[in-house]
Amino acid sequence: MPITYDVYVNVNASIARPFHPHHAMNAQESQLHYPLGDTLPAPGGSLELAPGVRWVRMALPFALDHINLWLLRDELDGRPGWTVVDCCITRDEAKAQWEQVFAGELEGLPILRVLVTHMHPDHIGLAHWLCERWSTGEHPCRLWISATDYNAARLASQSTTGFGGESAARFFASHGLGDPQALEKIRARASYYPGMVPEVPRSFRRLRDGDRVRIGGRDWECISGYGHAPEHIALFCPGLEMLISGDMMLPRISTNISVYDVEPESDPLALFLDSIDKFRRLPQDTLTLPSHGKPFRGLHRRIEQLHEHHRDRLADVLAACTPRPRTAAEMLPVLFKRALDLHQATFAMGEAVAHLHALWYQGRLRRERGADGVWRFGAA
Repeated sequence: MPITYDVYVNVNASIARPFHPHHAMNAQESQLHYPLGDTLPAPGGSLELAPGVRWVRMALPFALDHINLWLLRDELDGRPGWTVVDCCITRDEAKAQWEQVFAGELEGLPILRVLVTHMHPDHIGLAHWLCERWSTGEHPCRLWISATDYNAARLASQSTTGFGGESAARFFASHGLGDPQALEKIRARASYYPGMVPEVPRSFRRLRDGDRVRIGGRDWECISGYGHAPEHIALFCPGLEMLISGDMMLPRISTNISVYDVEPESDPLALFLDSIDKFRRLPQDTLTLPSHGKPFRGLHRRIEQLHEHHRDRLADVLAACTPRPRTAAEMLPVLFKRALDLHQATFAMGEAVAHLHALWYQGRLRRERGADGVWRFGAA
């Protein structure tokens, strides 16, 4: 795999220190409840959270060093087996971990389908391998995903979309990133996504907001989310009061919300905040199963925390842009209080543009493009 891994944390979640289970809780985290404490699934094993619901935790070679995957006991077309939710990136170590799961955790039953919350590499990377591994002539193991994310993944696996290349470099330069080394790293990242998602299954089953998927005798409701991925699908089971939240609801860090070159005038932060409000109707005591971090209770409080976090960051950005117009690059020290290396800075740029765009669409900032071709945002 040609691209360094340490930057990928910033595609999935806001730049933050690595996720380690024994870090002291921060003030916000202490307001949530972790029913399992620091208990984690063993490598290559699983941990039962409810009858027919198992937690698998796989290593990632990034600062964000793991992803949570879920096994749901199932029956499809009269065949007993399992549904997998999310996959991990394509790499030999992840395949080896999956082989351990197959051998020790499936009770001798097959994988029946692969359900993917969204198109980011740690979620869809091994979908092709899993579907191929478990398909038979009579029973295909199908990928289930939103149509938007399926097509975005197909396109990205064959080229690049927002993760690197010349177009991405030009986009970040237009927002004030002038460091030649940083821009060269972005240009060199053209094969970043295909390196972790070399293939996507050639067929899929579409998931849409409001769909109810019957898994193991229980209904799981699809809840769409926007701002982090094109059309993220979370799953809520009323019978279990359990939410598989993907990356839309993380307990320790805030989800990455970025503007990319493929949609250069987007307002993803507004989309994200509207999307997480859709979870308010779920029971307060819902057990939330995030893609990173530990299962937690306190969903409503976490929604409020995320709104407070972005409200504070928007206030910081507005204050910084009031004396004179500023670029997104100038917002990096405003939004991120620790030093960023060149890799991290390029991904942090996407978040900076997202916060500026949110204020611009609200009419609280105006934007102008200077003679140097760089966008600057100032008081409206």
